[in-house]
Amino acid sequence: MKNKIYFLGPKTAYSDFAKEQFIQTFKLNEYDEIPMRTITAVISEINKWQNPKNLAVLPIENSIEGIVKETIDNLSKINDQNIKILGETVVNIEHCLITYAQDFSQIKKIISHPQAISQCYDYIYSKFQDNIILESESSTANAVQIINESHPEIAAIGNKYSAKYFDKPILDKNINDEKFNQTRFILLGIPEKIHTTNNDKTSITFSTENKSGALCDILTILKENNINMTYISSRPSRKSLGEYNFYVDFDGHVQDETIAKAMFELLQHVKTFKHLGSYPKFTE
Repeated sequence: MKNKIYFLGPKTAYSDFAKEQFIQTFKLNEYDEIPMRTITAVISEINKWQNPKNLAVLPIENSIEGIVKETIDNLSKINDQNIKILGETVVNIEHCLITYAQDFSQIKKIISHPQAISQCYDYIYSKFQDNIILESESSTANAVQIINESHPEIAAIGNKYSAKYFDKPILDKNINDEKFNQTRFILLGIPEKIHTTNNDKTSITFSTENKSGALCDILTILKENNINMTYISSRPSRKSLGEYNFYVDFDGHVQDETIAKAMFELLQHVKTFKHLGSYPKFTE
């Protein structure tokens, strides 16, 4: 059975670049590369895995827009508890306006991934004010692939590599509102062996009872164990109004004595809990 690595496609999507970085770092040359149209489709494929060596690449956080909601909402739906985050990498985001239009006045609609549109909103408003239709697509590369010569009124936001790969013209480059724009990606799979690097990160997701001080109890445990929390985000549980799932990153590995102790203490204060993985931090 051939090993597979799934990612949010198509080719030249930012997830494709992240996948290439993981292939290099983890020496994954014997893998079939399988592009998927949506993050939800990647998670769905993970739940069908029969090969324990299969892997998946997903975007999880952007430096401008924050958490990638579709990824966080789906991570807790992975059935196999053995599947963990194995690593992370960071990709620089540089958006272009890609279209067959000869000038801005021809453009009536812009399509792209919702985060890409948000990352260029000031630019879009400065060029088109409210006289533009914004339409979501599953990835920036899919958006670039869609535009064609017979509809010059449609533009896509994507990267220059997508434009070159799909042979589409670029009208404007470097259109990000914030020029420092990066997305963090994670690699999911079943670890062959657990080891620490002394520069690790642990990711967890949990929910608490809907009562006063519930989240404070969790943060106090991290503080009392001198654990550096590097990220926290919340998402509606979709089960009850006012109930949330929390996603947290902190320094350290689950095999570290301090982290293991804190995790045990956390379990006494949560309603649901999932250890998403302990893995090496990304370094430039």
